[in-house]
Amino acid sequence: MIMKADTASPRRSQQRRALGLSTLAFTLCFAVWTIFSIIGVRLKQELGLSDTQLGLLMATPVLTGSVSRLVLGIWTDRFGGRWVFGLLMLTSSACVYLVTFATTYALLLLAALGIGLAGGSFIVGVSYVSAWYERAQQGTALGIFGAGNVGAAITSFVAPSLMVALGWQGTALVYATVLGAMGVAFMVLAGNDPMRAVQAQKRTTLKVQLAPLADLRVWRFSLYYFCTFGSFVALAMWLPLYLMNVYGLGLTAAGMVATLFSVPAALFRILGGVLSDRIGARRVMYWTLGVGAICTFLLSYPPTQYSVSGVHGTLEFSLAVNLPVFILLILVLGFFLSLGMAAVFKHIPVYYPTHVGAVGGVVGMVGGLGGFFLPLTFGMLNDVVGIWQSCFMLMLIIIVAALLWMHLAIRRQERREWATNTRGVDLPELLRSGHFVLDEWHPEDETFWRQRGARIARRNLWISIPNLLLAFAVWSIWSILVVRLPQLGFSYTPNQLFWLAALPSLSGATLRIFYSFMVPIFGGRRWTAISTASLLLPCLWIGVAVQHPNTPYSVMLILALLCGFGGGNFASSMANISFFYPQAQKGTAMGLNAGLGNLGVSVLQLIGPLVIAAGVLGPAAGEPLIARQGAYAGEPVWIQNAAFVWVPLIVIAAIAAWFGMNDIASAKSSFRDQAVIFKRLHNWLMSWLYLGTFGSFIGFAAGFPLLSNMQFPDIDPTRYAFLGPLVGALARPLGGMLADRLGGARVTLWNFALMAVGVMGVLLFLPEHGEGGSFVGFFVMFMVLFVATGIGNGSTYRMVPVIFFNQRRQALGEEHLDEARVQANRESAAVLGFISAIAAYGGFFIPKSYGTATAMTGSVAPALYGFIFFYLSCMALTWWYYARRNAPAPC
Repeated sequence: MIMKADTASPRRSQQRRALGLSTLAFTLCFAVWTIFSIIGVRLKQELGLSDTQLGLLMATPVLTGSVSRLVLGIWTDRFGGRWVFGLLMLTSSACVYLVTFATTYALLLLAALGIGLAGGSFIVGVSYVSAWYERAQQGTALGIFGAGNVGAAITSFVAPSLMVALGWQGTALVYATVLGAMGVAFMVLAGNDPMRAVQAQKRTTLKVQLAPLADLRVWRFSLYYFCTFGSFVALAMWLPLYLMNVYGLGLTAAGMVATLFSVPAALFRILGGVLSDRIGARRVMYWTLGVGAICTFLLSYPPTQYSVSGVHGTLEFSLAVNLPVFILLILVLGFFLSLGMAAVFKHIPVYYPTHVGAVGGVVGMVGGLGGFFLPLTFGMLNDVVGIWQSCFMLMLIIIVAALLWMHLAIRRQERREWATNTRGVDLPELLRSGHFVLDEWHPEDETFWRQRGARIARRNLWISIPNLLLAFAVWSIWSILVVRLPQLGFSYTPNQLFWLAALPSLSGATLRIFYSFMVPIFGGRRWTAISTASLLLPCLWIGVAVQHPNTPYSVMLILALLCGFGGGNFASSMANISFFYPQAQKGTAMGLNAGLGNLGVSVLQLIGPLVIAAGVLGPAAGEPLIARQGAYAGEPVWIQNAAFVWVPLIVIAAIAAWFGMNDIASAKSSFRDQAVIFKRLHNWLMSWLYLGTFGSFIGFAAGFPLLSNMQFPDIDPTRYAFLGPLVGALARPLGGMLADRLGGARVTLWNFALMAVGVMGVLLFLPEHGEGGSFVGFFVMFMVLFVATGIGNGSTYRMVPVIFFNQRRQALGEEHLDEARVQANRESAAVLGFISAIAAYGGFFIPKSYGTATAMTGSVAPALYGFIFFYLSCMALTWWYYARRNAPAPC
């Protein structure tokens, strides 16, 4: 019988059925989510997998299960938990079934990606269960549901026996069958949640669903869940290895202790929900983070020998956490982490009753990412610090940061309540200061611009520039690292090195597509500060990873992808600045922002070789590696400094953006409003042209050091590599100014001609079969190309606002000039972000084309011939659509 929920007040039997079915489903999903922890051992033996391959296979479901939570949460809010949960289980079941046919590692990874969706079921269940209960009961209900984490223990107990009896294929088949049957049963037996009827009548836009994500409070909750759930998952995976190495336990004994940690911790989550309902989630979080800080502090103390000069001679003694004390502390820590997991999700339906899926999806995603990244970081800390207790040191830092943030936020809110004699429900992050939001912004009004606007615009521009410069520096960091890694003992092939140089551009380009729409949704000030702060993650992690030559290549790939955060920042930065300036000054302003921001590539390639040659950051940055080959063989190299040097600057820049920049109220728009650009022909034409200018700039910058080293091995390219990005960045404002005076189309047309000639010059000076060639000529021609890319970057960006303003004015007529200007500004900002995203793929394709051409033909020349034909196509498009007499869109 299919049950239909009443939109008024659900009966207790309906609530129990919804909670029981959801908890059972989540338990099975969690069991499936961890299946590779058991069958992975047999897969490694039969398929001959390396430790790195097995680690990536086990981590992939954790990663996809975390990332998918945001999307699944939004779908649950929109379509209802009954259908999303059921279809999710069927999809995950099909992926588990795919494992039974896997004969290659690639197919196993593909199946692991799908199996990861089972981990995303958590947020579907949270949204579905919370809809059935009143606010006073939601903590208990969600605590019971969250106890489905015990599915991991079920896999630990059941899967080994199944594998002995049926083999790993049979085990996967049983799991697939059970989960598929549960998916069908859930869709048949579960009811539509009580909010489903309301949601069906009132369809919310994606903008409305994502609106709460602009609240800093959501990200504070995310940090809480990173501390609780992320630490729980990470420790459950790390404890057996830790116990075996620190205390000398066998695998069976270590597994028993780990089970003592994970099973009760999962079940105590129910108690966390009950306590959150009775004494308040805030108080539970204070206990969780406070006790967590005490436990991790004690656990982080390494065994130490002391020698003290006393009155009667030397006193020697030692301090260490013995095994019984360790087990006690870890059980106490697990207990309070489980309480905290429930308390975090008690907050969400209270503060965001209509956005549980979207907000819970983000919080769950961040917590899940903690379970993915923390074990990897634990391993790297072991390699670099050399102390097993370093994992608890890291946890202590994270927990204390969360505790301080929570306490300061609560105290600030309490002071506001005391001052106004009111009791608020919001926390201080939600309170927007009018000082940061510009309710009136009219840059085309000359009086407004002269009296107020110009000053504010300049301040935002000059804060934006250093933030963008740092983003480009982090984005380009692998252009320096890939040259040095082989010299320091990292055994990567040339093709692998080209991948590391190219991947930041690939991820950065993809992120730009999303970043280009963020400023109108979240505000330029907030997004600039948060996106700049996100650069801390790759910098800190790279600084640790590159200190150990045995760091797996898969970890390096992840770090290269994370550097794409820097590339994504460009789209939002340019879109933001475009809102501040009048039409006549947009070219110069955006040229300055982009040109001086692009200097980050040159600054990185200038400062990077200097800071890695000496321990300028002191002993806190770590010990150097000794170069094993190359011109610097035998010399110490502090390669980690190339990443660590940016950390304090990123912190300063992010704070400056948060407190010094502004949000423009009139710049707000939804994704739907901006998505109209995909129907505009000129959006796609300008994407092609900007791929030719900026795509060439970032591609040449990423590939030039490694290409120079391969073509002229006797030359150290790191001495000169910074000059290309430097002249290209300095030429960009010139391109904007020339476009303001001469017209963007004319400048762009002749610029592409110069670029084609420059590539021909590079071909002329290339060595043949490792002989001949001229590095001076090669270098000069690349400098010509860099200058041309800079000028082209400025001129093409200037074309966009002119094209779209003329298009909107023609469509709306002169009598609606103000509305045409508003629409043109909105569309131009979205187009500028989008074309920068497409162009950034040049940073991937150019270095990769070098590697592919060399691998296939032994020469880079075929790639360069391809560039020439591409630039000729750009010339033709520019002339036909924008530069010729009677062109469709002259500019």
